[in-house]
Amino acid sequence: MEIWLAGLVSALALISVLLSRRVTHEQGFYRGHSQDGRAPELLTLIFSQVTTWIFARSLLNAAILGFYYGIWGALAYAAYYLSFLTGGRIIDHLRFEQGYDSVQAFLADRFGSWGTRCYNFVIGVRLVSEVFANLLVIGILFGAAGTSSYTLAVVGLAAVTLLYSMLGGLHASLRTDFYQMVIFLVVLGLLLVLVAGGGHYSSELLSFKPFDISEPGPILLAVALLQVWSYPMHDPVMMDRGFLADRETTRRSFLHAGWISSLCIIAFGSLGVVAGSNALDGEDMNQVLTRLLGEVPMFLFSASLVISAMSTLDSTLTSSAKMLVVDMRIMSVNLRNGRIAMALFMLAGLAMVFLGNKDLFSAVAVSGTASMYLVPVIFFSLWGNRRNIPVWSYLGSFALALLGALLYFTESSGHSQLLGDAHKYTKLLWICIVVMVGGCLLFMIGGATEKQAEAVVSG
Repeated sequence: MEIWLAGLVSALALISVLLSRRVTHEQGFYRGHSQDGRAPELLTLIFSQVTTWIFARSLLNAAILGFYYGIWGALAYAAYYLSFLTGGRIIDHLRFEQGYDSVQAFLADRFGSWGTRCYNFVIGVRLVSEVFANLLVIGILFGAAGTSSYTLAVVGLAAVTLLYSMLGGLHASLRTDFYQMVIFLVVLGLLLVLVAGGGHYSSELLSFKPFDISEPGPILLAVALLQVWSYPMHDPVMMDRGFLADRETTRRSFLHAGWISSLCIIAFGSLGVVAGSNALDGEDMNQVLTRLLGEVPMFLFSASLVISAMSTLDSTLTSSAKMLVVDMRIMSVNLRNGRIAMALFMLAGLAMVFLGNKDLFSAVAVSGTASMYLVPVIFFSLWGNRRNIPVWSYLGSFALALLGALLYFTESSGHSQLLGDAHKYTKLLWICIVVMVGGCLLFMIGGATEKQAEAVVSG
């Protein structure tokens, strides 16, 4: 199967390079406009939104959650894709109602330099972790860590993706996202037909792990429903695509991307449920699926991960370039500096793969918790349009979320047991509640304090 996968990667790489016309203008590289200045059309934007969020790590996570926690685990991960609904509303307020051209511009206006520093730190870590996570999935598909096939797969995919991303920037990413999404849908459709044709879907899958509010699946579902309020705002790939087209196209793209991606995640997660309900003692998910499905469906399973990894990597690189060059202004705005930024983020991701932690989840599991510092920002400053929130409230919410993310990391990895011996998702739920409520209280207190101060001055 490795030979088939290598052939698929080579074919996708060749098509991606051929589709990626060299961009010679900054609007195409950073904003995705065509040579004649046209913004992307609705279908292109929808497919780009979907394929960049259905990345390799997400597909694998959805299947693994289904394997361990049944349909509730798969639904919990699919719930994160409600972020398209909250994300669309965030963009509509941010761009069309209040007139900002980026999240950083909004935060700088409301909270000064500290607003952008905290935000850029969080999304910078997320972008590097996305490069790392998707490269790691590809390496795992080709062999054990440290083997020549593992190393060649990781370095080869990194080099090819970096090449065509540097050629065309966001414009190339949108073009390749479209065809990669078409291929992904075909592959996923074939895979589901083969699984259904083999009689592996039945009503028994729903009773494999019955609903119990105290079980990890439903608890993680509750966590997802808390995190979706802030999760999209800390995802620069989603946010960047909200600043490309007109208002109606943007609204529709977020709406349709939400239900399409949710269905895709549930479908892929159902494969994990099938594996979990048929697992024998000592079998992992891949072993069960291979025994049940055979080589061809497993090739399609792996092919889905490869396609999604490529589509996510190029989008991550374009968002990285935009963040450093356009939003942070660390370098002057030109194509050369954008390509340098892409190379730096790819190198950082590669360093994490070969020098850092090999656990797929440890580097990325805390991002949703860290993003929750933005919940009160969205509720009070964006949707509530409150301009009297002091910087200390913002910094307090940021510090609380980072402490929560750090606590979850140490608890889930076994480095601490401050929260007892409860399941890690139960701990995560309580951490999220504290971060969310605590951040909102800080904003309420800060707003009330500022209002009293203004009343004293005016009186």
